[in-house]
Amino acid sequence: MTTKERFHSILAWFETNMPIAESELHFANPFQCLVAVMLSAQCTDKRVNMVTPALFAAYPTPEALAAATSDEVFEYVKSVSYPRSKAEHLVQMAQRLVSAYNGIVPDNIDDLQTLQGVGRKTANVVCAVIWNQPTMAVDTHIFRVSERLGLTSNSKNPLQTERQLVKYIPSDIIPKAHHWLLLHGRYICQARKPQCESCGLAQYCRYFSKK
Repeated sequence: MTTKERFHSILAWFETNMPIAESELHFANPFQCLVAVMLSAQCTDKRVNMVTPALFAAYPTPEALAAATSDEVFEYVKSVSYPRSKAEHLVQMAQRLVSAYNGIVPDNIDDLQTLQGVGRKTANVVCAVIWNQPTMAVDTHIFRVSERLGLTSNSKNPLQTERQLVKYIPSDIIPKAHHWLLLHGRYICQARKPQCESCGLAQYCRYFSKK
């Protein structure tokens, strides 16, 4: 099976079996999406969704968050991973968002990455989820699943994985494909105990073929 054929088969399977694939984070606007994604780094979406209702109620706008102290924000996010640094980054992000972008979340990767605490992965997620742009965010799930399925080969870092994936995935479905791979890794192709026997993609999977 060629790489192109593998991509076609796997994407077709997802389209049939997971026609709706969306972020599991809860948010109501681009600002809330950005905050939620920043909090989700090395943390579960479930935990983030437990934290954000009170956080968003206390700081509903970039201006409100920019006026807060990191100690104040920490009290709302202390149950997520790395709460001190995330609280600091959230306040700094909001301050720059207000001063440089009039409180409007940028709609492109370059400008988003000028915000404190926002790396390429976070910027890609926001662009894909909010504006449906063909950006592929690579987290640990996508990095692992892509290698196991054979969609990527000998990738050394997330950027290499991103470039290999976008080369073969049609641009109009890249945002959905991000969620396909992420959710598959979260619930089926797990790191320690992949559920290969019940996985509909086993017939195309390089990892399964070597078991």
